[in-house]
Amino acid sequence: MEKLETEFAQIVKEQKDTIYTVCYMFSKDAEEINDLFQEILVNLWKGFSSFRGQSHIKTWVWKVSLNTCISFDRKKRSRAQTIPLKMNINLYKDNDKDSLQIRMLYERVNRLGLFDRAIILLWLENLSYEEIGAIVGISAKNVSVRLYRIKEELKKMSNQ
Repeated sequence: MEKLETEFAQIVKEQKDTIYTVCYMFSKDAEEINDLFQEILVNLWKGFSSFRGQSHIKTWVWKVSLNTCISFDRKKRSRAQTIPLKMNINLYKDNDKDSLQIRMLYERVNRLGLFDRAIILLWLENLSYEEIGAIVGISAKNVSVRLYRIKEELKKMSNQ
């Protein structure tokens, strides 16, 4: 059992950035991001013993992370709305031109549907069409078509 735990800890250490990337795409609230991260770790651990290595470990982590965040998002929408406590300052806000453009892109991406958001997020992480298809469960050709449509939709948002 200890070997399994050590192996799992190493995978989490290597894939931590991937997990956080997915979490940040589904929430901007620090507490919620931490909750998502923990939920993903629980789901990764539950599925770790049954991971057969048919895909690359990073592909599997992406898939589990996205499915966990999508489920969390659906549950959140079905719950009663709460009003978050806001501070008057943002310690993480960058005002340089690159940060503003990245923030604008992510704001537009967040306006997409969950499935399209997942696809564009994976594409922005430089995953191949085949890897994206394996993660979201569609063909590489379908990924290509959907990405074209998503990019067109994002362009339309910039004209609004």
